Amino acid sequence: MSRIGNKLITIPAGVTVEVAPGNEVTVKGPKGTLSRKFSDILTIENEGNTVTVKRPNDLKATKQLHGTTRALLHNMVVGVSEGFQKDLELVGIGFRTAVKGKTLTMNVGYSHPVEIEIVDGLEVTCPSATTINVKGIDKQLVGEFAANVRAVRKPEPYKGKGIRYKDEHIRRKEGKTAGKK
Repeated sequence: MSRIGNKLITIPAGVTVEVAPGNEVTVKGPKGTLSRKFSDILTIENEGNTVTVKRPNDLKATKQLHGTTRALLHNMVVGVSEGFQKDLELVGIGFRTAVKGKTLTMNVGYSHPVEIEIVDGLEVTCPSATTINVKGIDKQLVGEFAANVRAVRKPEPYKGKGIRYKDEHIRRKEGKTAGKK
C-alpha cells in the first residue's frame, strides 16, 4: 500500500490542472505553467478541486511509480502557486558573489572567479555579498542549480569554509593536537 500515492492533491484557488490523453498533465497558476508526461500505467483523475492518482495493480514497480507520480504532481501544484526557494551562504574570508545579467559570479578562494550560467525559469539574487537566493516554480530545477552552486566549494569540516545551505549543519572536526603538551 502506497501511503503517499493514496493521498489526495488539493488544488488551491487560482490553479488549474488539465489532464490530456496519454497522461500529459498541465498545471497553470499565478507563478507560471508546468507540464509533464506521466506513465500510462496509472490513472490521473481531476475532480473538482482535487486530483487523485490510481494504480491498476499491486506490483512493487507500480506501487513505486504511484507514490512518485503523486509527489511530482503535488510539487507541480505547489510550484505554480507558491514557488520554491533555496538559500545558500558563503563562509570564508574574501568569499563573495554577484549576479551580472544571466551569470552568477563567485570568488571562493580559487585563483579565478567561478561563473555559472543561470538556467531559464530560475530567479537568482544576491541580497548581500555572501548570500545567494535561488527561486523558481520547478522544484527539481531549483534544487539542482543550488546543488551545482554548492558543489563549487563544499563546506570543509575543519574551519567550516565553503558554500552551504542556509539551514545546513556542518559537523566540525577537531584538527591536529600534536605539539600541545
